[in-house]
Amino acid sequence: MKRNIGFLAKCFFSISIVFFLSSCSTKKIEKNDHGFPLSNIDSTANPADNFYQYADGNWVKNNPVPDAYTVWGSFTVLQEKNNDVLHKILKDAASDKNAKQGSIEQKIGDFFYTGMDTVKIENEGIKPIQDELNTINSLKSKKDLIKEIAYQHIHLGGPLFSFGSDIDAKNSKMQIAELDQGGLGLPDRDYYLNNDPHSKEIREKYVQHISNMFNLAGENEKNANQDAKNVLKLETELAKVSMSKVDQRDPEKTYNKMSLAGLEKLSPGFNWAEYLKVTGVSDPGDINVAETGFFKSMSGIFKDTPIDVWKPYLRWNLLNAAANYLDTAFVNESFDFYSKYLQGAKTMQPRWKRVMYTVSRRIREAVGQEYVKVAFPPEAKERAQKIVKNLLEAMRERISNLDWMSPETKKQALHKLASFTVKIGYPDKWIDYSTLEIKRDSYIANVKRALEFDFKRDIKKIGKPVDPTEWYMSPQTVNAYNSSKRNEIVFPAAILQPPFFNQKADDAINYGAMGAVIGHETTHSFDDKGRMFDAEGNLKDWWTADDNKKFKERAQRIIDEFDSFVAVDTMHVNGRLTEGENIADLGGLNVALTAFKKTDEYKSNKKIDGFTPLQRFFLGWAQVWESNIRDKTKMMLVKVDPHSPPMFRVNGPLRNMPEFWKAFNVKEGDPMRAPADKIVKIW
Repeated sequence: MKRNIGFLAKCFFSISIVFFLSSCSTKKIEKNDHGFPLSNIDSTANPADNFYQYADGNWVKNNPVPDAYTVWGSFTVLQEKNNDVLHKILKDAASDKNAKQGSIEQKIGDFFYTGMDTVKIENEGIKPIQDELNTINSLKSKKDLIKEIAYQHIHLGGPLFSFGSDIDAKNSKMQIAELDQGGLGLPDRDYYLNNDPHSKEIREKYVQHISNMFNLAGENEKNANQDAKNVLKLETELAKVSMSKVDQRDPEKTYNKMSLAGLEKLSPGFNWAEYLKVTGVSDPGDINVAETGFFKSMSGIFKDTPIDVWKPYLRWNLLNAAANYLDTAFVNESFDFYSKYLQGAKTMQPRWKRVMYTVSRRIREAVGQEYVKVAFPPEAKERAQKIVKNLLEAMRERISNLDWMSPETKKQALHKLASFTVKIGYPDKWIDYSTLEIKRDSYIANVKRALEFDFKRDIKKIGKPVDPTEWYMSPQTVNAYNSSKRNEIVFPAAILQPPFFNQKADDAINYGAMGAVIGHETTHSFDDKGRMFDAEGNLKDWWTADDNKKFKERAQRIIDEFDSFVAVDTMHVNGRLTEGENIADLGGLNVALTAFKKTDEYKSNKKIDGFTPLQRFFLGWAQVWESNIRDKTKMMLVKVDPHSPPMFRVNGPLRNMPEFWKAFNVKEGDPMRAPADKIVKIW
């Protein structure tokens, strides 16, 4: 299920395990003890024209994307370090013959072992999922279809829609059942609906890819081609009734609570009682139907589409989900389309990394328990807690001093801020994996058992109080998040390392990097989406009408600003889609700067490497976003990612900050200074 959380960094669609935050390389970047390598700077660039080019230009020039990756940047530098740690943990566990049965060491070790047992995987070929394919081929009724859809949701695959639990947006102390649109094999509905030449080519390649997968599964070429075309046609019908990503960002539009009877009335062509029975949720109570238009139309599509069309669609969903756990032919075919063609990767990552990512995701807190033992010293948490405290105080100060907000709304905003929960490092209570069986029998069997464990654990929450100790990210994830429904900000252990958090660096670098990260996540509670939730995490309007109007006017400026940025070729950044992240970047920098100004280092104005503390603060922020991204990946991200491209995450907010203009002598009319009538100031 989707979560109401604001990620700091890019996490984008990928079935082929090529992730921005999970990718890595053998390349290293040497950093001096001052926290910002001067070798990164392009001295030929003018910081008043393009600060990103000035601060990161040489880094970008000297660090092309490795062949196996679609992105290479500061996140991947840190993930490279994490990968070495995780690899050793899993490799040691896999070779430990004395691990106690049922222990964390046994589970992560056996999971990794089966993923690395390529001899067995190659010998088995399609066999691990042949029974499931046979079941799909023998389906005779719509009731059979519903059972298969439910089976895949539990074990492997994601046809038609998604189902699980989430926090009730208007009763944030309770978990509720939730339905979300889904069922598409391409990254977004626009891939099916746009008629430009590139989109048409993608659809042609997609049909060929599906056909190739059917071929590998034993289907003859003629039938495979026709079945692939039918899959595209069916998915196109689903895309036509899917809600846009911009509309999905509106929590009011995606909150539609109803009873099972209400769902059956909305979507009568699908037997919901049968589906819920198979998933083990016969009495779900209230259900949030996130996209009512989708489920209303999906009902008719399900009813009117022949079973002989549903069969290849369900086979495709199973094959697509299973591909990376099967033999080399399936792995290569999946990589060629999703990674090589759609995203521009040239070669595949080594197997140990791909298996490591799978184990780390599927039993995330089992791996996380071992990770924090070796990668998260107590002093890192202590210093991070201090910075968080300073940032929250800076946010309180900034809200109190806002010149556009009324005292009535300020009071509510400050109450919300004071109610924040902050989580740092790792959970106080780990997920209990004692009932999850992991064996050395089969890689894909372990994947399926882990997915089933997660699904059942998730649906058990329905109708129960929210567990305040739960985390949505693992400790080994290089990222951070904000949960509006929990009113909390969370910083996993993995991100509390250079370049985000550097024990050897001065306050300027740390406040410009980790301080702005903390400020970013804090500001998410007050961005266009987060501000709609109150101190208890409920979707509730606590704004006066006048303050609401003023916020929207100011937010529109940031939408317009980012709409003007060209991401790649003729494609512009989508200011509406990226609105929340852009507000959080600008707010986070301002909050971090307010906190930094209180430090002795800032007050001393002592230069390091020729830069003032204020200049180094902005260099610290730029260093976070040093990055190279393949053009194909950029084109995909512009459509699906709520984050702006890295260059604009640096330049966009800085154009609106007088302190930046002062630090680098940016004058009126310079590109790095927004015109007076377009300056954005919100938090």
